[in-house]
Amino acid sequence: MEQLICLEALSVILGVPIKPGSKGMSNVNELNVENLLFSTFFGNLFNGGPGKELFVDMNGFLDPQFDYDFRYCNDKSICKRGDEPYKRPCGWYRFALKVLNKYPDGNTWLGTDGWRSHSVAGEWPVSYHGTTIENAKKIVKSYYKPGDREKYGRGIYSTYDIDQAFDYSREFTSKNGKKYRVIMQNRINPKMRKVCKRQDYWLIEIPEGTSAAKEKEIVEKSFRPYGILMKQV
Repeated sequence: MEQLICLEALSVILGVPIKPGSKGMSNVNELNVENLLFSTFFGNLFNGGPGKELFVDMNGFLDPQFDYDFRYCNDKSICKRGDEPYKRPCGWYRFALKVLNKYPDGNTWLGTDGWRSHSVAGEWPVSYHGTTIENAKKIVKSYYKPGDREKYGRGIYSTYDIDQAFDYSREFTSKNGKKYRVIMQNRINPKMRKVCKRQDYWLIEIPEGTSAAKEKEIVEKSFRPYGILMKQV
């Protein structure tokens, strides 16, 4: 049921109908993304073209064993991830992306699974990125790109504070009239991140004039999305 909610919202973001795939399905545009990263998955969806119905192998895209229902969570205590504050996304449902063993440096950046209030060695801090539906389409089609906001420098902003990220997400409506917001949950490379003067703002700097190839390289070293946070409003 929760995967169907996710598909409904993703279909709005992508602008095409999406249905769960199934084994043995034939003569359909079924995407098996077992070995593809998040950005590649969405790039393939966009390549389907307008008006096409897309079938998605959900087992290849999501990792349900790590889904977590924060919708009824009232514990707003701040924990630590990567030695930085981690504010749990209370009120949201997290759909876990399949990221285990996706990166050449292993899985240390994710820390250990399960509830804990403390950091573990080598893990990256958690960051949230709220956006508009139009920018969400651009992000999922390719990768994070610098926005127009340059208060503390040019680049990509995110925050450990889910409430701050909510302020930058924008409401959108599904075909059945339900309204949603989406926030990307990431791990951010502490070696690439700049803590801004306003310390709950984190910036991945991308200087003016950076080539497209170098920009992509910087972003891919800096952000690792590992969850889609969904909230009906």
